[in-house]
Amino acid sequence: MTFLTGAFVVAAAFVTATLSGVFGMAGGLLLMGCLAVVLPVQAAFVTHGLLQLVANGWRAILHRRHVRWDIVGWYALASLVAALAVALLSISPSKPLLFLLLGLVPGLTWLPQRWVNLDAARPPQAFLSGLTVTGLNLAAGVAGPLLDIFFVRTELTRHAIVATKAATQVFAHLAKIVVYGAPLLGAAGASGLPPWPVFLLAVPLSMAGTFTGGRILDRMSDVNFKRWTRWIVTAIGAVYLVQAAQLFLRG
Repeated sequence: MTFLTGAFVVAAAFVTATLSGVFGMAGGLLLMGCLAVVLPVQAAFVTHGLLQLVANGWRAILHRRHVRWDIVGWYALASLVAALAVALLSISPSKPLLFLLLGLVPGLTWLPQRWVNLDAARPPQAFLSGLTVTGLNLAAGVAGPLLDIFFVRTELTRHAIVATKAATQVFAHLAKIVVYGAPLLGAAGASGLPPWPVFLLAVPLSMAGTFTGGRILDRMSDVNFKRWTRWIVTAIGAVYLVQAAQLFLRG
C-alpha cells in the first residue's frame, strides 16, 4: 500500500465517522465506497468492519444513556443467525456488483412511510431488523437505509435513534469482520489489508470524528436530521450507480 492510499484511508475514517456521528448511517455508506476504490473487495469489507466497529462502538458509548438495550439484544441474536447463514453460503460479491448494491441501498430511504409498518421497539421486529440488516450488510457492506426503516415509526428522539442504531451496528460489523476476515487469515500477503500503522492512525481519528459528529447532532432539530439524512445518502448512492455502470462496461 502506498503512502497516499494509506493517507486516503485514514482521512476517510475521520470524515465518514463524523458524518455517521451526525446522521447515523451516511458515513458508513461513504466509507465502504472509498475503501472499495483502493482495496480488494474482501479486504474492504474487513477494513470497513473494523473502522465502523470502532466508530459505532464509540458513538454508542458516548450516547449510552440514550441506547434502547432491549432492541440491541434482539438485534444481536438475529445478527448471529444471519452471519452463520452467510458464512455457510460463502457469499463474496464482485467489485461491480458491490457498487451496484451500494448504489441501490439508499433507494430504501424513499419508501413511502405508509408502506412501512415496522417498529424496532417491538421485539419480533427488532429480531427481523437484525436478520435482514446484517444479511444486507454482509452482501453489500452497508445497510443503514434498511436499518432506518425499522426506526421510522418509533417514537425515539434523534439521540436515541443514533445511539441505538450505533449499538446494533457493532454486532453487524463484528459479523462482517468474522465472515470475511477468517478466510484472509490464511491468505498470502494479508490479501490487500492495510498495514497496522494505518489502523493505528485511523482508529483514534474515527473516535474523534464520532465525537465531532455528536457535537453537530446536538445543534440539529429532528426535522432537519431526517431531511438531510435522506438527501445525503441518495447523492452518495447516485455516485455509486455511476461507478457500477462504468465497471460493468469495462467488463
